[in-house]
Amino acid sequence: MPRQLGDLEDAVMTRVWQWNRPVTVREVLEDLQQERSIAYTTVMTVMDNLHQKGWVRREVDGRAYRYTAVSTRAAYAAALMNEAWSKSDNPAAALVAFFGMMSPEQRRSLEDAVRMARADRPEGDDAEGGPREEGTGEEGAGEGAPAEDHPGERRAEGAEGTAEAGR
Repeated sequence: MPRQLGDLEDAVMTRVWQWNRPVTVREVLEDLQQERSIAYTTVMTVMDNLHQKGWVRREVDGRAYRYTAVSTRAAYAAALMNEAWSKSDNPAAALVAFFGMMSPEQRRSLEDAVRMARADRPEGDDAEGGPREEGTGEEGAGEGAPAEDHPGERRAEGAEGTAEAGR
């Protein structure tokens, strides 16, 4: 499970996600300096740490690196929500409490997401989203489902995460 990003890590990743292209330490530094006083070496260290943690990949470009997000901000948020929810001793109560904290706009977004998830469900799936075994009415193991990708977890050398659109 991913750990929540620190404040400076989040500030750096926000830029990487928003710009959605390979970025240099210098570009991130110059943008961060509009909000705070920060040294080049600090940003370089944070970006190197993000690379070591598996949040970004990097490619050499001359004498510098260009960094690209391994996953999306949405995937990061979903993984954090899943982690928090999985730690509850009463998941249904946790969801009810979470829904109660939502604004009307957030509830509409949730309803839209549920509609999209239901529309994406293959024919024959039950209400829970899992495939049914023929003749039993019970959920199957869901073989062939993709393994979950958790940004921030170390990956085997050469393993690539979710590619950004347009790359």
